[in-house]
Amino acid sequence: MEQKDRIVVGAEDLFLKAGIKSVTMDDIARHLGMSKKTIYQFYKDKNELVVALVKKKLQEDEDQIRGIIEQSGNVIEEMINMMKCNEEIFSRINPIVIHDMQKYHPEAWNLFQEFKAGFLVNMLEVLLDKGKKQGYIREDIDVRIISRMRVSQVEMGFNTQVFPLAEFNPWRVQFQFLEHFCFGVCTLEGYKLLDKYKSALNDK
Repeated sequence: MEQKDRIVVGAEDLFLKAGIKSVTMDDIARHLGMSKKTIYQFYKDKNELVVALVKKKLQEDEDQIRGIIEQSGNVIEEMINMMKCNEEIFSRINPIVIHDMQKYHPEAWNLFQEFKAGFLVNMLEVLLDKGKKQGYIREDIDVRIISRMRVSQVEMGFNTQVFPLAEFNPWRVQFQFLEHFCFGVCTLEGYKLLDKYKSALNDK
C-alpha cells in the first residue's frame, strides 16, 4: 500500500473510533508510526485528508452497490443483499463522524450530500422501477418521492439528537428503517419473497 493510501486508512481507523474533531495530525502520525512531516507531504491539513477519505469511501460504496445489483437475480434479492452490505457499513460508522463532518468539514459534507442526492437516489429509483416490472414493488409507489425519503432516513438515523447514543444502537436504528422501507414498498408477492430470503438469512 502506498504511503498516501496508508495515511487515509490510518486516519479512518481513528476517526471511526473517536470522531474527526478530536483526532489530531499528531495522533494520526503516532498511530501510523511516521512523522507528521511525512503526512504533510501528501495532505496540507486535516481537512484535505478528510476530503480524500470521503472520496475513497464513497467510491467504495458505489462499487459495492453496483456489485450487489449485478450479482442479484431480482429486486428482492438486491434488497436483502443491501441489508447485509448496510450492516457491514453501518456497524462501523460512529455517528460523531457524521456530526463532525457536517459541522467542521463542509467540502467533505457536500461530497457526501451530492453522492446521496445523485447516485443513491438514482440507484433507488432504478431499483424500484425494476421491481414494479418484476411485480415485487407496488405500482402506486412514487419512486422519486420514496427514493428521497429512504436516503434522508439514513442520515436521520445518525442524528444523535433524535437517537442519542446512550439509548440507541446506530445499526439497530438503521436496520429498523431499512426493514420498514423494504416491507413498505413490496407487493404481496414481494413481501413473501422478502420474508423467505430474510428467514434463510437468519437461519445461517
